[in-house]
Amino acid sequence: MPEQRDTDLTLPSYVASLHGRYATRPLVCTVVFHPRIERIGERLELPARLSGGPLVIGRNGPGFKRAGSEHSSPIGDQHVSRRALVLSFDGDKLRIERPDEASRARVAGRELNDVIELDHEQLGRGVPVVLAHSVVLLLRYDQPVADGGIPGDNLGLRGGSNYLANLRAEIVRAAKSGDDVLIRGETGSGKEVVARAIHACGVRSGNPMVPVNMAAIPTELAAPALFGNARGAFTGAERASDGYFLQADGGTLFLDEVGDTPQSVQPQLLRALQEREIQPVGGRTREVSLQVISATDAPLDSDDCDFRAALRHRLGSLEIRLLPLREHPEDIGELAIHFLAAEAESMQRGAILPAEHGNQMEIARWAELFHQLLRYPWPGNVRELANACRHVVVAGDTGISVPERIRSAVTAPSRDIGKDGQAFTGRSMREVEDVEFRRAWERSGYEPAGTARMLGVSRQSVYRRIDGSDRYRLASQVSSGELHRVLDECGGDVSLAARRLRVSLSALRAIMRSAVRDRH
Repeated sequence: MPEQRDTDLTLPSYVASLHGRYATRPLVCTVVFHPRIERIGERLELPARLSGGPLVIGRNGPGFKRAGSEHSSPIGDQHVSRRALVLSFDGDKLRIERPDEASRARVAGRELNDVIELDHEQLGRGVPVVLAHSVVLLLRYDQPVADGGIPGDNLGLRGGSNYLANLRAEIVRAAKSGDDVLIRGETGSGKEVVARAIHACGVRSGNPMVPVNMAAIPTELAAPALFGNARGAFTGAERASDGYFLQADGGTLFLDEVGDTPQSVQPQLLRALQEREIQPVGGRTREVSLQVISATDAPLDSDDCDFRAALRHRLGSLEIRLLPLREHPEDIGELAIHFLAAEAESMQRGAILPAEHGNQMEIARWAELFHQLLRYPWPGNVRELANACRHVVVAGDTGISVPERIRSAVTAPSRDIGKDGQAFTGRSMREVEDVEFRRAWERSGYEPAGTARMLGVSRQSVYRRIDGSDRYRLASQVSSGELHRVLDECGGDVSLAARRLRVSLSALRAIMRSAVRDRH
């Protein structure tokens, strides 16, 4: 049966009567994958209320575009039907219908044969849609992106979401102010990238940015490392040293993992920030002029944190909070194609990238890869996505390959949506094979919460699995003697020690802070 011709039904008009917390947020449809890779990241922003009929998404309409662009284009892929999906609202739920004879469609990992309904919570998280094996979309409530924003390429922060548009604007404001900045966010969420962007946009960009990993500085060396020392100031000080503050004088000092700053040096750091002067060990006071940018994933405001409140507030004259990748999934497509292209170029393997007129089976494999990237929870955030893209390029000589840890995670029942539009509520730990549990444990950084999220099980069941096994343990189960031995072997690097011990980095830091408090 030939497809019916679309006329006014392909225009972006539909009836929506929304209530609750999403009433002022439009539904956004983002292109996460398209055979023409320059289309990845384009958006169709659908206001909460419009007059007219249902919205038809198909080959010839409606148009998708980037923020600030006057030009929009329909999906255009020849394998997508003219009437691929029909969207309308039934009360508070979004109703998605696949017309008869329309091209294949999958919604939230499930084949769409007739109709599915999605509620506010599901659309708040984001619902992936695959059209005809070749185009991947994401439906999600999001704020509209203001025109005239700062391009992501200019700051090394790619993505077309409202979150990233606001983040780029925050970066520019922080750079122009010259104030000290505290960047907070989960591991792998891009804290150093943001710090470098602030430096690059500021008046000090012509001078050096000096990065310092505070977690890697042994406690007894923290003061001379930061503030320098005079010759002979202590045993082993055979020559004078400037320290990081003086090395960054005139530029920017980036204190990464600042939550791990030893208590003994925190008063000196506070004074250096307040007075802009330092005192090298055994030396005279010296003035410095610099912007200090700090970053941490530690809960500095928690009751059991030993970080001085005055220092915490002084570091954060301005504070930027980064969202985990799972909270802005519409950016996954643009980030992934950027990482894939960069890796392919570095390995001189650009031919493996998707091409509009390439083999249709290869296009389908690429679409499936991006679909699964979209459904994965990314406990390691943008850094983990970059590593996964590197894996894809390395393995590309044998065809497009989805990394096994991602394939395992997205098949967890808790991440799928049934035909009635309701999410499956959970998974029994009895269903989890040991090899799957081990992979999730390692990929989450030995974090019980991350492991539970990846497997689709309860956090309590993860703790029970650990308690019942001699292969896994919590940071609290590491003896003091073993901890000190491994720290010595790792040169005081807590991050490396946590990986060596195969325990949670954040939990290990908390234990070490508690031990320091007990000694005092």
